[in-house]
Amino acid sequence: MLLDRPTDEGAASGRNPDVAVPARPSRLRRWSREPLVHFLLISVVLFAGYRILHPKSEDTSGPNRIVLTPDDLVQMSVAWLAQGRPPPTPEQMQNLIELKVREEVLFREATALGLDKDDTIVKRRLAQKMEFLVEGASIDNDPSTDTLRAWFKDNQQRFTLLPRISFRHLYFSSDRHGERTREAAAKALEQVAGQTTDAKDVAAVGDPFMYQDYYGDRSFDDMAKLFGLNFARALVNIKPGSWQGPVKSGYGWHLIFVDSAAPRRVPAFEEIESDIKASWVADQRAQAKAKAYDAMRARYQVVLPEKP
Repeated sequence: MLLDRPTDEGAASGRNPDVAVPARPSRLRRWSREPLVHFLLISVVLFAGYRILHPKSEDTSGPNRIVLTPDDLVQMSVAWLAQGRPPPTPEQMQNLIELKVREEVLFREATALGLDKDDTIVKRRLAQKMEFLVEGASIDNDPSTDTLRAWFKDNQQRFTLLPRISFRHLYFSSDRHGERTREAAAKALEQVAGQTTDAKDVAAVGDPFMYQDYYGDRSFDDMAKLFGLNFARALVNIKPGSWQGPVKSGYGWHLIFVDSAAPRRVPAFEEIESDIKASWVADQRAQAKAKAYDAMRARYQVVLPEKP
């Protein structure tokens, strides 16, 4: 027995032809909602209008021809929006075009006059742009974890954390005690020996200090900048838990009570993985830049003036 074949598309697909099926949004409709597409269309229209108002010269292939592409206009619109402004109006877009043309005209006229020759600023800028090109030419910005671990193993010293210290100090002023300042500090050490920092009479032993009496979780560099290198070196060698000194600084002499000290250490890979990646990328860029420059440098011969 022969069966009748479906006579329409609905029947062929197994759907009930009487049931309405929601239409899928077309790709054209999705594109029509994209802001950049709007800007592109506006830019193309403005560009066409600009060409009508400013006809091309008869020489269509000479150096006096300034060509702006639709991509140039899109970039102008994007740069405009990146400043937090609303979309440019047709008048504003026309002004952007004129600014672009003005820049190009002035640049070409300047180079035609040779103003770019022997100009230190121009040379430096072009050299910088060349460095930007060569340093990122073959850089992998997404290295694997194994690559980073291997590199970190060979460069751990770069990430060494210096000691950090929390301490309290008693200050003895050279202005007040003169040549006997150290002696006064040593004598005071006998009074506070065995006492804690919050003991009743401890604070009254020293002289007033212009900054802080207590410094919490400070690095070696912090203390070297504030008190001097010799003070910082002595500080990291003091054992926590008792008054010790006297230690000299640029201000005078000090008795020091170290509360806690974190020794110098290299952090674990997991603690600083993002820093390791940033350093690895910077290192690769530096190597690529050096390699590219060496290749370029080899093509030149430098002639120096003869010695008189």
